[in-house]
Amino acid sequence: MTANHDPQLLGAYVLGALDEQEVRAVEDHLAACPSCRAELAGLRAVEEAMGEVPPEALLDGPPDGGDLLLQRTLRQVRSERGGELRRRRVGLGLVAAAVAAVVLGGGFAVGRGTAPDELVLPTPSTAPAPPAGTRLGTATDPDTGARMTVQVRPAAGWVRVNASVAGIAANARCRLFVVARDGSRQEAGSWLVSAAGEQDGTNLDGSALIAPGDVVAVEVRDFDDRRIVTVPV
Repeated sequence: MTANHDPQLLGAYVLGALDEQEVRAVEDHLAACPSCRAELAGLRAVEEAMGEVPPEALLDGPPDGGDLLLQRTLRQVRSERGGELRRRRVGLGLVAAAVAAVVLGGGFAVGRGTAPDELVLPTPSTAPAPPAGTRLGTATDPDTGARMTVQVRPAAGWVRVNASVAGIAANARCRLFVVARDGSRQEAGSWLVSAAGEQDGTNLDGSALIAPGDVVAVEVRDFDDRRIVTVPV
C-alpha cells in the first residue's frame, strides 16, 4: 500500500474486513499520506450511502447497463456486514473493490421494479466533497494499544466528528472529546464497549461546540478521566 496507495485496501479498511496487522499497516500509511486520508473520507461517505440502500433495492438481475458482478458483491456486503464479513477472507478483493469502484470507477444504478424509484449512487463528478476545512487524523496509543481514525467537519461555529475506535476492552465506558487550542475539552459522545466492539471496533458520530479553527485533537478517555487514545488533527 505504501508504494501503490491501493484503493482496495482502503475499501476493505472502511468495511472493517482487514485483520489487525493489516489495519495497523493501513493506519500507519494514512498517518503519512494526505492523499489517502482524503480518499478515505470519500470512501466513508460512500459506505454510509450504501448503508442507506434498502435490501429490496438490490435485485437478482442487473439493471440496464449495470454490472452484475458489482451488484452481487454489494448484496453480499449488505448480508455480511456483521462479524462474518470481518472474518471472511475469500472474496475480500471483490468486497473492497465494490466500495472503491463507486469512488474511483463511476456510479452504478441499483433498484428496479420493486423499488419505487431507481436509486443511483452518485458518480465522482456529483458526489459531494467533504466540506472545506475538513480534517482527518489517525493514531495508535503506544501505552493502551487503542487505535482511532477521526474526521472533523466544520459547521457554523462548531464541529461534527466521526470516530472509528478499536483496541479497547469490552465493558469499558468511554467518552469522546474534542480538544481546543486553549486546552479545554468538549464532550462529543460516550459509549459502552460491547463484545463486538472489542473485536471489531466502534464507529460513532458526535459534535462539539468548539470553533473549527480552534480544534487541535480528538481523544477518548474513560469515566475516570484516564486518556485512552489521542489523535491530533
